[in-house]
Amino acid sequence: MTTNTTVRPPPSETSGSDFARLSRKIADAGLLGRRPGYYALRITVVAGLYVSGWAAVALVGDSWWTLTVAGFLAVVFGQVALIAHDAAHRQVFRRRRASEVSGRIAGAGIGMGYGWWQDKHTRHHANPNHEELDPDLDPDLLVWSQDQARAATGLPRLIGRWQAFLFFPLLTLEGFNLHVSSVKALANRSLKHRTLDGTLLFAHFAAYLTVLLWLLPPGMAIAFLAVHQCLFGVYLGSLFAPNHKGMPILTGEDRPDFLRRQVLTSRNVRGGRFTDIALGGLNHQIEHHLFPSMPSPNLPRARTIVRRHCQELGLDYVETGLITSYRLALASLHQAGAPLRHARVPA
Repeated sequence: MTTNTTVRPPPSETSGSDFARLSRKIADAGLLGRRPGYYALRITVVAGLYVSGWAAVALVGDSWWTLTVAGFLAVVFGQVALIAHDAAHRQVFRRRRASEVSGRIAGAGIGMGYGWWQDKHTRHHANPNHEELDPDLDPDLLVWSQDQARAATGLPRLIGRWQAFLFFPLLTLEGFNLHVSSVKALANRSLKHRTLDGTLLFAHFAAYLTVLLWLLPPGMAIAFLAVHQCLFGVYLGSLFAPNHKGMPILTGEDRPDFLRRQVLTSRNVRGGRFTDIALGGLNHQIEHHLFPSMPSPNLPRARTIVRRHCQELGLDYVETGLITSYRLALASLHQAGAPLRHARVPA
């Protein structure tokens, strides 16, 4: 599938009730209930790894082996981000306040503005892969469709020509982009709790830099920061790249019903328990988009019900292996940039 494909949902005389029937099946299976034991264990393990990682920095100290700890902490930061994601969706706690408190704590642990990210991610869920409405398709650095490529200027026009080849190298900047975007969002007066978000954000930066400069020589501290943030960015970007990139893009007035809007623009990634842990359940992207408050450990069971329901409706349910998902994402990026490669270069 390509990034400039427009979704044309199949006609259905009962399209308005298709999701309602699926919801009843999911509820009857008991898959919408909280999983406090699972999340207590998961949060405890990730928090323990977080503390252990920084303790290892102190123990290893002035040695280039500390860069291996930076790599370890990059993965741990990614896992913390996944916990923040689940908390924001109320998968961990049913109540809003508990969800926001836990989400903000997790966000502060990795230097992410929780309010900014939650607003952005909510808009993505409402209109996944919609060229005008999904903030994840903003052509700020990459172009996601050929129409965006034709209108591109500046860096997107320069990078877009070979963006498929540059995608993973550019992910090394994603961690830095997360921090910069979080700070920039503080200037938005409509952002709720921006004072709290700003306080937590700068407290993280101050603590992070203080610890590095206290435990490591300046040159090694800079190297640690670069390795840690770059690998964190690669891991973070790799978590989300398989989910929608290369799936059909909605444009203009394309507004399928909720079920089709979520299923047709999302892709699942097959895999076992390791894939579930590494991707934090986001490999069950279709089920997550249909039931965003469903605890991630329930998603594999929901997959069987959702897939069968889609088959009954004749609705495409896309599922691939992890490597194939990246290949499709890169192929779509390459096709989206085609107009830039074929454009006449100014003299």
